[in-house]
Amino acid sequence: MLSVSNLECVRGDRSLFAGLNFSLAAGTLLAVRGANGSGKTSLLRILCGLLPPANGTITWNGTDIAEAGEEFRRNLAYLGHLNSLKDELSAVENLRLSLQVAGIAGDTQQLLAALEWSGLRERRHQACGSLSQGQRRRVALARLWLSRAQTLWILDEPFTALDVASVERTRILLETHLAAGGIVALTTHQDVAVAAPATHTVEFAP
Repeated sequence: MLSVSNLECVRGDRSLFAGLNFSLAAGTLLAVRGANGSGKTSLLRILCGLLPPANGTITWNGTDIAEAGEEFRRNLAYLGHLNSLKDELSAVENLRLSLQVAGIAGDTQQLLAALEWSGLRERRHQACGSLSQGQRRRVALARLWLSRAQTLWILDEPFTALDVASVERTRILLETHLAAGGIVALTTHQDVAVAAPATHTVEFAP
């Protein structure tokens, strides 16, 4: 369970949000909504431990995420608004590198299966710098497919630049993860209905 208590985020001299409280149990989807600049991405980065809150606490299974350390990170898969791909590396090389950084065991067949899921197996040796924006996003999402054993998925605009078929594949992936007891926190500007055993919404004012 991920729990947030009295959370506040301050950027510059402005408080983006304060007094935020919620808990996300197994099977819960957190939908974060609001205009650009309202604090959506900042909240996701705070939940990941990438950005310190001005006030408040975040716990993972009862332990502050800073103290949980590696235990928390082992259970976390984060997909930011940017794809974080190395342009000079191929799709399969980027996936292999991401697994190594995350400490996830994976062989070539798993990498190819992830690219098959994303519809990019035939482009596996193509440098990511030469792929379209939609294809690059699909490589990033293939990393998520490889992270199915990690409980907590935190996703910033996962459907960006995707075609209809890729949106549908990703929606099904999220629903499958939630149905298996995973937790998903996401932002999206797109009207994609993701079914979940439980849903919690945080909506920021403009």
